[in-house]
Amino acid sequence: MVAVDTSVWIAAFRDPFAPAGERLRHLLDDDEVLLPFPVRVELLAGTSARDQVRMKSNLAALPLLVPSGGTWFRLEAWVCAAAAAGERYRVVDLLIASQAAESGAVVWSLDRAFDRMAARGWIRVLRVLNSES
Repeated sequence: MVAVDTSVWIAAFRDPFAPAGERLRHLLDDDEVLLPFPVRVELLAGTSARDQVRMKSNLAALPLLVPSGGTWFRLEAWVCAAAAAGERYRVVDLLIASQAAESGAVVWSLDRAFDRMAARGWIRVLRVLNSES
């Protein structure tokens, strides 16, 4: 399963025929996509009021990753470990990563912060050739 970050959704919406759009479409067709709750919120926040009903309906078809108590405690431990190493991450990125780790999913993002988290051994990331513009 693949926890798809907001950056990938945006790239796919902008150009559905680019590599990110094509790969996302295949993952959706194969029922391999998980939707982290923060990504759902970010997508809805970026959608016009006119299109929100349709967006909510489309997103409702995807398995939703909802933070648990363990999600937050893992995130807190990662914040402390990162700070000790002189690194910083956005809380929303840590939340997405923690949810993916909890569910055993791979993270797909165009945001390099997730690559840094993978290098620390916290998560696994999906590598997609030519997915960045």
